[in-house]
Amino acid sequence: MSEVLLVDQARQCSALFRLGRDVEAALVMVEVAEQVQSRVGGADSQIAVRWMALLTGMLDSQERQDWLALADYLEYELVDLLVAVNSA
Repeated sequence: MSEVLLVDQARQCSALFRLGRDVEAALVMVEVAEQVQSRVGGADSQIAVRWMALLTGMLDSQERQDWLALADYLEYELVDLLVAVNSA
């Protein structure tokens, strides 16, 4: 999956969480996380550490059902991480 498509998918997922469609968004989030994990696997250790911290924050937000925080992680933090992976 190309970076642009993955970024678009992360933003779409973010929008679903913002609209309160958390079940549908959670399914998309799993797909996005799997793709990010496969990309980060070949990246340097700093990016891997960033990914683990981001994923931890995302899962914590999901557990608290804080959909807006989770949407922010997906729309901003994850997109920044994907840009870093692409330029590494």
